[in-house]
Amino acid sequence: MGKVHGSLARAGKVKQQTPKVEKQEKKKKPKGRAKKRMLYNRRFVNVTAAPGGKRRMNANPEK
Repeated sequence: MGKVHGSLARAGKVKQQTPKVEKQEKKKKPKGRAKKRMLYNRRFVNVTAAPGGKRRMNANPEK
């Protein structure tokens, strides 16, 4: 068996330190055909070109 990095006493330390934030209610995402339509529009119709003429998946318009 391999060695363990650090002692197991510290396992889960960071997760326990982070404050609990309740999940927010969000609009439901489209499924099926409607999702494909949304992806097509995002990728090919209203394309935002990044510097150098590249397209990014997560294209922020202010950049």
